[in-house]
Amino acid sequence: MRGAARPEPARPPARPCRVPPSAAERAERGSAAPAAPRGGARPAAPTRRGRDRATERGRRGRRGHSVLLQHAEERTLLPTPPRFLPSGLARAGPGSGAHTWAVPRRAAPVRPRAKDGAFSSPESNLPSVQQGQAKPEILPDLNAKILDEDWDDIPPSSALEVISEEEAVQIIAEPLLPIQSSTLRDYVDHSETLAKLVHLGVDLSQVEKRQKAGQLLLTLDFEKDVKKILLFLKDVGVEDNQLGPFLTKNPYILGEDLEALETRVAYLKSKKFGKSEIAQMVSRAPYLLLFSVERLDNRLGFFKNELGLSVKKTKDLVIRLPRLLTGKIEPVKENLQVCQIELGFQRNEIQQIVCKTPKILTASKKRLKQTFDYLHNIMGIPHHMLTRFPQVFNSKLLRIRERHMFLAFLGRAQYDPAQPSYISLDQLVSLPDEVFCTEIAKASMQDFENFLKTL
Repeated sequence: MRGAARPEPARPPARPCRVPPSAAERAERGSAAPAAPRGGARPAAPTRRGRDRATERGRRGRRGHSVLLQHAEERTLLPTPPRFLPSGLARAGPGSGAHTWAVPRRAAPVRPRAKDGAFSSPESNLPSVQQGQAKPEILPDLNAKILDEDWDDIPPSSALEVISEEEAVQIIAEPLLPIQSSTLRDYVDHSETLAKLVHLGVDLSQVEKRQKAGQLLLTLDFEKDVKKILLFLKDVGVEDNQLGPFLTKNPYILGEDLEALETRVAYLKSKKFGKSEIAQMVSRAPYLLLFSVERLDNRLGFFKNELGLSVKKTKDLVIRLPRLLTGKIEPVKENLQVCQIELGFQRNEIQQIVCKTPKILTASKKRLKQTFDYLHNIMGIPHHMLTRFPQVFNSKLLRIRERHMFLAFLGRAQYDPAQPSYISLDQLVSLPDEVFCTEIAKASMQDFENFLKTL
């Protein structure tokens, strides 16, 4: 039937596990009769010669058994247990039972000889078999006192060590250096250079606005890089109270090579600039010493040739306005063209205007044209009068217009030196309001203020 379970086949009986006999058992079995063969046939009766051989084998087995017992006793005296036993244990002996274990005795420590201090071999310290069971010698302990003294010198390395509240209050954590910041204020406490520059009067809020100036200061060492530049500036003639404002305007000089700076100062001295004049130029134009000797020489040659000035007048021009050596040259060229083409001044008149008022070269073109238009076309002042008083171009157009209209209202707007009640352009724009009203307009300050309200 399909649903019936199939009977399991009978398994053969398990064969018993044979344990190999020991040496003593093999010796005792040597005198016994040999085992019957597997075929079931009984062996033949031993002969006399066979019995003699069996007796001899038995004697040899008993002799080997005694030798094994002697070796077992010797192993109990060795310093290390046999390889086939667990570590630290050895068989106790033939008479203590098959499953009895004993701790092996230690070998005697190596001791130096009394005379020459040489060490004896380990074999000489082992006890002999004939000696009795000796007590195991205990090795001397390490000097605990010395260890305690050594460990006392080592500071505690655990971060979880419990400390008192007084010790916790005394712990001061240093602030971390910011990886990135938009202001130099975060680095002042970590940088000796920034801290000393602040003491000199450097405005770091203005320095950090300049391109890559903050990164430059953070990479400088005060003793190696900054100190020598400060001493150089003092030798040039920069006053102590001007070092802070100077470095605020030009922090890049701290990264310049000292030898290059000295070369540029030597060039100015070769052009007959005095020490006080160089100090004035450097203080008023902080970027002057950043320019190479070639650029300074080209700029001086431009003003000398373009304006037709002598060497002395060219030197006086850059002393009064040293920014002409450091600023862009394009605005200067454009203003010269405006004065000559649009305003109608002659070349010699432009030379006089520039020598008296160098700022006209860097003024706004739009403002310059508006001021000229009001002075020349509305007030009627000719070119030669404007050439005599070019400082009027530096005044505000609103101020010129208010005072001219007040004088015209009073009937005193006379700018011709050949006519009575002449008013110079210098008095018109340079005097304060109180002096202008009392000495030029011959009126009170209240009258002038009331007139301004009508405009």
